[in-house]
Amino acid sequence: MSTDQDRQFFDTFMLVLGILVAVAVAIYFLAQGMSARTQLAFIQEDPRVQARVDERIASMVRVAVAGEDNSHLPAPGPAPTAQAAAAAAPAAATADLTADQVYAAACAACHAAGVAGAPILGDQAAWSARIAQGMDTLATHAIDGYQGEAGYMPAKGGRSDLSDEQVRAAVQYMVEQAQ
Repeated sequence: MSTDQDRQFFDTFMLVLGILVAVAVAIYFLAQGMSARTQLAFIQEDPRVQARVDERIASMVRVAVAGEDNSHLPAPGPAPTAQAAAAAAPAAATADLTADQVYAAACAACHAAGVAGAPILGDQAAWSARIAQGMDTLATHAIDGYQGEAGYMPAKGGRSDLSDEQVRAAVQYMVEQAQ
C-alpha cells in the first residue's frame, strides 16, 4: 500500500505544481499585454518623453553663413560632452603640454607598469640598451611606432594629436629619468 500512496502523492503534487506554473505563465503574459497597451502607449504619447528623445537624436552640426539670415537653424542641442569637446580641439589642448605632462598623458599608461614590454620609467637596466641606440632612433620609434622583440610601441603612444616635438621631448624626459 505504501507505494500506491507514494504514487498518488507524487501525481497530485505534480498536478498542483503544473497548475501553479501555468498560472504564473498566464499572469506573465497578461502583464506583458497590459503593459503594451497602457505604459508603452503612454510613454510614446508623452510630449516630455518625445522632447527628450528629439533632443538626444538632434544633429549637433550647425552651419551659419555670415551675412545671411540664420534664423532657420534649429536651436542648439545639449552641450557636448567633455570627451567630444576634447576631441574637437586636440591641437589647442596639447599645444602647451610640457614633456612630463606628455609623459603623464600618453606614455605613463605603459611605461609606469611595463605594459607590452615597455621599459619602466627610471629603470636603468631596461633603458640602457635602448639609450645606446641613440636619441634619434628612440624618438623615431616613439613617433612612428615600433614592433620589437620585447614588445610593441604604438605611434606617439596612441596619441596622434601630439606633435613630433612633444613626443621627442617626452622621450628625452624618460631617458633623463633612466640615467
